[in-house]
Amino acid sequence: MEMDEIVEIVRGFDGALVVIPEVGSVFPELAWGDAFFYFAPDGVMPERTQPYGTIITKDYPDDERSDLEPPGRFRVNIQVDRGRAAELTATPVDPAEADAFAPHPAYGAAGWVCVVNPGHRTADMVVELLRAAHDAARARAQRRER
Repeated sequence: MEMDEIVEIVRGFDGALVVIPEVGSVFPELAWGDAFFYFAPDGVMPERTQPYGTIITKDYPDDERSDLEPPGRFRVNIQVDRGRAAELTATPVDPAEADAFAPHPAYGAAGWVCVVNPGHRTADMVVELLRAAHDAARARAQRRER
């Protein structure tokens, strides 16, 4: 599964906003080329809401264990609940292993999971989890509106 495929799937979710900062944009240079997924039916990136999923295409400072520097490598990060995260990551894996669920290097304790280069073992579950994260973000937004 390629990054572009995942981005197109998420763009198909009702009310989804996918932000992909471009070179020279107002976003920090470190974020250029990465993707950030929000529930934002108005098409405006929320100011006080974290994305429910991201795709990063390079190592970040203090986050190099996924080894994203080789060409073609990327990591999908998804917010799930802590229980589900524990189920998905019950079997420890090398954080650089492709097509395997691992706790997010920084946010794993908060219920985030990640997959480097999703493939035949994880692609369907990645899509399912992104859909569930999107639906949870929608429910949070609706509660805030009340």
